[in-house]
Amino acid sequence: MTGWVAGANTSLPPTYNWFDSAPPPSTQQHFIIRIMQLIIAAVGHKMPSWIETGFQEYVKRMPPEARIHLKEIKPIERSGSKTAETVMALEKEKIEAVIPKNARIIALDERGKDLTSVGLAKQLTDWQQDGRDVVFVIGGADGLDAEFKAKADGLIRISSLTLPHGMVRVLLAEQLYRAWSITQNHPYHRV
Repeated sequence: MTGWVAGANTSLPPTYNWFDSAPPPSTQQHFIIRIMQLIIAAVGHKMPSWIETGFQEYVKRMPPEARIHLKEIKPIERSGSKTAETVMALEKEKIEAVIPKNARIIALDERGKDLTSVGLAKQLTDWQQDGRDVVFVIGGADGLDAEFKAKADGLIRISSLTLPHGMVRVLLAEQLYRAWSITQNHPYHRV
């Protein structure tokens, strides 16, 4: 879901719909904020309660124009006959099924771009102006399918360390909140 949020020192015209595809006519000094969904598509389910609690803490802090949504994908069981490549290919199909049409896809990968929090804040601003929702994809235990990563709009890494996938959800949500706070000059991020 994408749309516009507007505000001003005066009220908007009564016919204004904040889900219009274009901003309202600017007859007075209005500010317009693009609504963008931030979707975390994560292979894995049945996370410990501390993961869910940590994740939800940052989800609830996000503003309406940049909400975080989680789409959990049940992992494929790796049996004796399934190779890592087979499992990643099957998980790729499940991942693609939850990605909205025209969304920007950012795959999390250990060889991805290493962003600072300020760098992520700049990306967040650019993505918001682009007008597309952003899907961050966290792969399963074997990682992400090579073809999927090649087609993604970008690759980033959360850390050079190997982390539990549930913890990556929490860290990503925190960094998205931090990036938003930087764009708003909010005191959460201290330099």
